[in-house]
Amino acid sequence: MKHSIARAALLLVLATPLAALCGAAAESAPFPGEDRLRGDAIVLLGEVHDNPLQHGLRLEVLRRVFEAGWRPAIAMEQFDREHQGDIERARMERPLDANYLIEKAATDHGKSADGWNWEYYRPYVALALQYNVPLLAADLSRSDAQKIVEHGYPAVFDAAMEHLLGLDRERPSLLEAQENEIDVGHCHVLPRELLPAMARAQLARDAVMAGVLREHGAQGVVLLAGDGHARRDIGVPTWFDPATLARVFAVAFLERGDSAPPASAFDAVVITDAAPRPDQCATLRRREKP
Repeated sequence: MKHSIARAALLLVLATPLAALCGAAAESAPFPGEDRLRGDAIVLLGEVHDNPLQHGLRLEVLRRVFEAGWRPAIAMEQFDREHQGDIERARMERPLDANYLIEKAATDHGKSADGWNWEYYRPYVALALQYNVPLLAADLSRSDAQKIVEHGYPAVFDAAMEHLLGLDRERPSLLEAQENEIDVGHCHVLPRELLPAMARAQLARDAVMAGVLREHGAQGVVLLAGDGHARRDIGVPTWFDPATLARVFAVAFLERGDSAPPASAFDAVVITDAAPRPDQCATLRRREKP
């Protein structure tokens, strides 16, 4: 890890009332709403995927609540749903071997199939194995998402599954919000006619994650996923019924300088220093040039 977690200055913003904690050492700083990580809570911990500070902070709080006795399932965006069987087989064959599980369920000949840096995610897998809690493959695969972009929901789901996930209901405002997020997230370089299809794929990913959390959340569950999926206003929680939604605690992990999300998007926000990386918009513009 390039920066010591202890040097991370945190800004914790609670929806209501507003509160802040700045300049505290991460190891000693209370996590916002940590007392809500118990029982049958559905906890969504967002992330900027390549920020090691944020991974360290999330791991610290999870270790603390596990040591205190909470035993939630851990659901991960980084595992595609069709690999749940691979996860279970790897656990039976080598119950405490996180590397073996990742090799069997998330890589192709030792290389990540979807570009994830498993140095960041291996500790969460190891935590699930150490405490023998369910480890859940939560995401729609990239190939299924592409099928939805090209051919719509029926290319991946039958009518019964569409209904179970809630994808058979028209949600124009949510679709429009996701179109805007995709447009902004891709630095306005994508053809506008492509945005509705890509937004439908994003809705399907959130609906699938929500289905996994509903199915396995009786004893509590933690979802590790990008901040967009953790948002109450447009992400996974929008696919919950009111009773399930009442159990949700959604936390964003943002970088200093990011645009502030709407107050309704998260129950708490943790802001860290940004990870060093190339200009992503410049990279996208070069990639999208004819």
